[in-house]
Amino acid sequence: MKLLLTSGGVTNPRIRSALDDLLGKPVAESHALVVPTAQWGHPMCGPGSVRGLVAAEPTFRHFTGLGWASLGVLELTALPTIGADRWVPWVREADVLLVDGGDATYLCHWMRASGLADLLPSLHDTVWVGVSAGSMVMTPRIGELFVEWPSAVDDRTLGVVDFSIFPHLDAFPTNTMAEAERWAADLGNPAYAIDEQTAITVVDGTVEVVSEGRWTRLG
Repeated sequence: MKLLLTSGGVTNPRIRSALDDLLGKPVAESHALVVPTAQWGHPMCGPGSVRGLVAAEPTFRHFTGLGWASLGVLELTALPTIGADRWVPWVREADVLLVDGGDATYLCHWMRASGLADLLPSLHDTVWVGVSAGSMVMTPRIGELFVEWPSAVDDRTLGVVDFSIFPHLDAFPTNTMAEAERWAADLGNPAYAIDEQTAITVVDGTVEVVSEGRWTRLG
């Protein structure tokens, strides 16, 4: 699987170029599935924000609104009830999974419970585009600062990559570089603090930062 891990989506030409390279064809010829699941685990999200994501409303112009050839919905909480014989072909036929933000521990739970986490290693050509928690779920830990789901056992996530991500740098009053440094000190693994104009690509273990904004490596 090829990863494009972002804070705010495909927000500038450099990140768009990286996405095109990962896809190997134009966005307009690429078929996407959007995963809204993480939103249900976060108290700031709900039916309105999920509707906006799925309908590719202007707020999501850097993500679901990029002009995909097709855009379907993959709701992970439903998958255990319908059987892998139905949903696995949907995933395999998609060029890209668009995985939205919310709570990364909730998303991690449902990726495991649905079976999607087990499927990931076989999706060699599929592109994973994460926003916020949709990126953080691929890391080993997200830090207690970002756990909003009350049923989370701890802050551990999938560990597909060996670094953590502090998203939305400078986007909110609490998301300062000083706070990122305090957050990183407790993780025990490398980390990146990234703003809305930054993404991290991971292909065959090679990590590259793509940015027109502010970022730093911590640890």
